[in-house]
Amino acid sequence: MAATKKPTKYGSIAAAALALPGVVLHAENAPESGEVALKYLHYNDSQPGLDRITVSSPSIYLLLPISPRWSLEGTAVSDAVSGATPRYHTAISGASRHMSDERHAVDVKVTRYQERASFSLGVSRSDEHDYTSNALSFAVTIASDDNNRTWNLGVGTSSDSIGSTNDANLHESRKTTEVMVGVTQAVTANDLVQGNVTVSNGSGYYSDPYKEPDVRPNKRGHVIGLLRWNHHFSELGASLRTSYRYYHDTFGISAHTISTEWVQPITPRLSVTPSLRLYSQSAATFYFDPIYDKNVGAPYPPNYFSNPPTYISPDQRLSAFGAVTGGIKFVLQADANWRADLKVEHYVQQSNWRIGGSGSVGLDNFYANFIQLGLSRRF
Repeated sequence: MAATKKPTKYGSIAAAALALPGVVLHAENAPESGEVALKYLHYNDSQPGLDRITVSSPSIYLLLPISPRWSLEGTAVSDAVSGATPRYHTAISGASRHMSDERHAVDVKVTRYQERASFSLGVSRSDEHDYTSNALSFAVTIASDDNNRTWNLGVGTSSDSIGSTNDANLHESRKTTEVMVGVTQAVTANDLVQGNVTVSNGSGYYSDPYKEPDVRPNKRGHVIGLLRWNHHFSELGASLRTSYRYYHDTFGISAHTISTEWVQPITPRLSVTPSLRLYSQSAATFYFDPIYDKNVGAPYPPNYFSNPPTYISPDQRLSAFGAVTGGIKFVLQADANWRADLKVEHYVQQSNWRIGGSGSVGLDNFYANFIQLGLSRRF
């Protein structure tokens, strides 16, 4: 009789070499040390001849082990936003030329650890002058006996309040429920794969009060499928991280995202990670191209007043386009406790880059830059 082959105990090895953000392969104990991290994000976008939005976003993250079975996490963010946004398509009017806003957000999560499972409960709140969001989430992870597989389940709900500085009488709301299920598998000591499916359903106000005309359905659902594969090259000490994401919603938008990162150690303390992300989406069924009524003019499409559609939007974010994001990240592990990082990304969006079909016509190209600085300390 042939001997039964025992399962290979490589789950913890793969977790260390190929860790996926937000994924825990084995969750027997709470983190042994705490961590505090400071981040600063600077963002700016533009279109030909126009600097648009600028965002400055400092944040702080705190992880506290409470006991061998409990941990507490929290993040606080403050965004300062200024610039100009299009009222329709890529057009800027005098009314929207000067804009400024602040957003303050906080989230807190408490986690309970079992022998091969963890249970997390999170709450969050985000405040702007015309928008408030409150959310509640619950997540479960369950690991196999050999710690090579982890099942993930997450449930979340949010309640949003929407207003407008252009209309003091606008007081709308929106509610959303989301469910995610997934599995992470250490295939070999050097290969880690993950698959997630997320389903969301929401109802309420989805129109943009700052665009005219803009009337959207009062229900929106989406489905997201995510596949990740990480491979560690032992001879190089490097890891390749790849992912594919499919998105489809009831507005009619279908989107594809392909991402890849190469994590390369330069010295025992310094690593560099170049990255590339490709994105393509179709247009919402009620998005209209910038072709305007000859008698009325922009922003109204032909026959808008004689035969108004049920739903309509000139929001460029609902158009058909493709985009490419290139970036690079440097991480310096100064010692066992101190870590610093710098990440720079550049985003380019063009209608004719849409994959599998023609993009929306008449839109200016869109550009964005991201710079993120981070400093963290374990204690």
